[in-house]
Amino acid sequence: MHVTQRGVNRCAIFMDDEDRHYFRYLLRNACRAHGVSVHAFVLMDNHLHLLLASPECGAVTRVMRAAGQVYVQAFNTRHRRSGTLFQGRFKSCLVESGRYLLNVIRYIELNPVRAAMVATPEAWRWSSVHTHAHAARDSLITPHPLYLAMGNAPPERAQAYRRWLDAGTGADELATIRRSLKQERALGDAGFRSMVERTLNRSADCRRCGRPRADERMRDGV
Repeated sequence: MHVTQRGVNRCAIFMDDEDRHYFRYLLRNACRAHGVSVHAFVLMDNHLHLLLASPECGAVTRVMRAAGQVYVQAFNTRHRRSGTLFQGRFKSCLVESGRYLLNVIRYIELNPVRAAMVATPEAWRWSSVHTHAHAARDSLITPHPLYLAMGNAPPERAQAYRRWLDAGTGADELATIRRSLKQERALGDAGFRSMVERTLNRSADCRRCGRPRADERMRDGV
């Protein structure tokens, strides 16, 4: 599941590395407590991206609630503020395995480069790119089987992933990932989206821009 959480009114949710350290600590503990794996992450200034997985329904929500509530209280105390920090509930979308999942990992780790904060993804400290592109050990990250399949040994996998990362994210791919996350629709091929629709009894397709058609409003309960 691709998850993002943003600051209210685009405000910063991390003021410095101490904030990021603490959120990372809370996230790791919450994931361990609720059986959730972190396959990729990036902590920006005013938002974050995570790729999470769990066999248990509702576990991701419990993780985000557990980590978020404690973090907001600590953030407000430390920075002498009060009130809401996050822009409502986190947004999320289910991601099909295979190239879709690898595309999301790349999308997440290239976020600081797209934001012109750094020239290369590894120049940003708060990202899973160091695990994937340099075979570094990170207690937060559980390498996904698709990543492990990139090579027989850590250096081989890191080199293969580095080539994948350097290929970059195309405009169409970027738009599809953003649209799926914004609308909280499944990211995958037609068969995967159909399976999600049957399982969740709701539309898995992204809406077109503008007012939805009458049949779409009836189907989605709009």
